[in-house]
Amino acid sequence: MAAFTIVTDSNSDLVPGYAAENEIIEMELTYTMDGKTYRCNDPAYTRSAFYNEMRAGKLPITAQINIADVKEYLRPSLLAGQDLLCVMFSSALSGTYNSTCLAAEELRAEFPEREIFVIDTLSASLGEGMLVMRAVELRDQGLAAQEADVTLREELPKMAALFTVDDLHHLHRGGRVSAATAVVGSMLSIKPVLHVDDQGRLTSVGKVRGRKASLLELVDRMGKQMDPERCTRFAISHGDCIADAQFVADEVCRRYGLKNYSVSYVGPTIGAHSGPGTVALFFFAHTR
Repeated sequence: MAAFTIVTDSNSDLVPGYAAENEIIEMELTYTMDGKTYRCNDPAYTRSAFYNEMRAGKLPITAQINIADVKEYLRPSLLAGQDLLCVMFSSALSGTYNSTCLAAEELRAEFPEREIFVIDTLSASLGEGMLVMRAVELRDQGLAAQEADVTLREELPKMAALFTVDDLHHLHRGGRVSAATAVVGSMLSIKPVLHVDDQGRLTSVGKVRGRKASLLELVDRMGKQMDPERCTRFAISHGDCIADAQFVADEVCRRYGLKNYSVSYVGPTIGAHSGPGTVALFFFAHTR
């Protein structure tokens, strides 16, 4: 039996199958489209179909996970005698972390002999996912949950996230840019470059003209930020634009000599706000 159980949420955008292969509990968030509610990883509704609905103008509505559902996800491992390490989506972007903290507090009273650690990664998508992968490494090295918790908290401020979007109107709908910025930017083909800051918030760090230039800007900025000693792998998530994601991956490998990387879709509960055409690049850096 593993030293402890790793828990995350579906916003970590792990490559399909990774959670099951590594005995990770992946709590699924939900979203509503056309009045019907879906689980984030519902096999009946593919990622491509989800983004095509958005391209057609449909607007999904997302929801954080509630305390009762969190407890149902966590209780079986506690009953089996396992400690828990929960690696969660940024608290600045969702209430999911807070729901998990509240559920953990109630479960600690119910299982006083067990330890439950809840980490706010201050990251999103595969930035969160890479920290989950790091948790797997630490667990497989034989660390206890508390030791892995300390290590991850030391490392998470170095998890950098850079991304760009193809359509500013989705960011406007989520309150990230003004209506004027969205309209003018779209007319002039202005593409923003954003990152996740030290507080786990999405903030703009630049803008360029044209899609290809925005993708190359991600790679350029990675070169300035990355920590060569720690950055042995990277990850890319995308909003149904695999060719663009692969272009960025190939460019990173060519320039920086990296070979180990993951590519995955941005899931619906993040993609609802970032939209089709999002490309995000994640790596360990000197600073975010």
